[in-house]
Amino acid sequence: MARTKEFDPDAALQAALELFWRRGYEATSMADLVEELGIARASIYATFGSKHELYLRALERYAEQTDPVLLAELSQPGPVLPAVRAMVRRYATSSTEDGRERGCFVTNTAVELAPHDPSAARRVDASLGHLETALTAALVRAGAQGELPAGREPRALARMLMVLMQGMRVMGKTADGAARVRDAAEQALVLLD
Repeated sequence: MARTKEFDPDAALQAALELFWRRGYEATSMADLVEELGIARASIYATFGSKHELYLRALERYAEQTDPVLLAELSQPGPVLPAVRAMVRRYATSSTEDGRERGCFVTNTAVELAPHDPSAARRVDASLGHLETALTAALVRAGAQGELPAGREPRALARMLMVLMQGMRVMGKTADGAARVRDAAEQALVLLD
């Protein structure tokens, strides 16, 4: 007879996501996971596999929680550029407020693991690809609605904004990042005028 799980795997995955997001992959040990999740090491392995597999599942969970929100914001009917501007400014603000040390879990993974971990790199690329596609589609709509100045290439502009927003997450972690992030965001938004 199979034993029933004495913990909620969904809650454990969310707790792992929070821990990895705060500390990163390398700085999180299995002992840290056991303590944070409140379950035995054997249960972690039996449910999630290795630490690496758990991390990748946490990264997928993060994308499942954040990507749809971004897509919904950019696909609302009506004028598009106010939503794009609001998103860029929200990234700037959240990159420099309390809690900024965590940054973006996708960006953190891009910096820490993607250069040498193909599985992590694929997941980072997928998440960033969703953002790029959503921004491009929004900017194509903005162009069709006459909101974008002539000559603006929606895909290139979307890529620039995406790189800027992810860079803001990194710069926001620095002591002098707030002014840099705000100035960069406002300069980038001039390109939408």
